[in-house]
Amino acid sequence: MNYTIIIENKAQKEFLKLSPPHDNSIKKGIAGLEKEPRPHGVKKLSGTKDGYRVRVGDYRILYTIDDRKKVVTVYRIRHRQEVYR
Repeated sequence: MNYTIIIENKAQKEFLKLSPPHDNSIKKGIAGLEKEPRPHGVKKLSGTKDGYRVRVGDYRILYTIDDRKKVVTVYRIRHRQEVYR
């Protein structure tokens, strides 16, 4: 069963600021989370209960997973140097 993807407003704004070569790969990365929310290379974020990070080039997608409701919530999309600030 596929997961529902929810992108928070802050992440949507960050996505809209991306340049065209990067936004396509980010779209594919987010779409992949619908079928497999824990793909190869995903990292569990320390200090969070259900936070995860996936790499897409030099960018990171931060998200949470609710397995009971089958929902993935993307809350941050940033360049790797800025994402954890």
